[in-house]
Amino acid sequence: MRSIWVTFSKEGIHFYPGADTNPATATGDEYDVSFLGYKHRHIFHFKVWIEVFHDDRDIEFIQFKRWLESLYNEDVVQLNNKSCEMIADNLAAEIQSRYPGRYVKISVAEDNENGCEMDYPVNN
Repeated sequence: MRSIWVTFSKEGIHFYPGADTNPATATGDEYDVSFLGYKHRHIFHFKVWIEVFHDDRDIEFIQFKRWLESLYNEDVVQLNNKSCEMIADNLAAEIQSRYPGRYVKISVAEDNENGCEMDYPVNN
């Protein structure tokens, strides 16, 4: 597959509902992540690949990047209870709406430390 990719970062706030009370996350030991149940800040790092059909700027990557960044135009994005995977899913839907019929791949990472990588094949 022929593709281009762009990266950008955005400050955001989110939380994991129930992490403060769920025994699987509020373990009370060294694996305890109950703090995730409260709103907390990250720098979210995005890397987005999109299929292109020829090698002469089918999608100009600076324009593509600027458009993606415009989707998160708030100073601090309020992501509510969205996980990295949910953020990627929402972004993929926006991309596929504007650029239909193209394979998309998205990586979303919290503080460039932990995250997800999601593939979005062409919808037929």
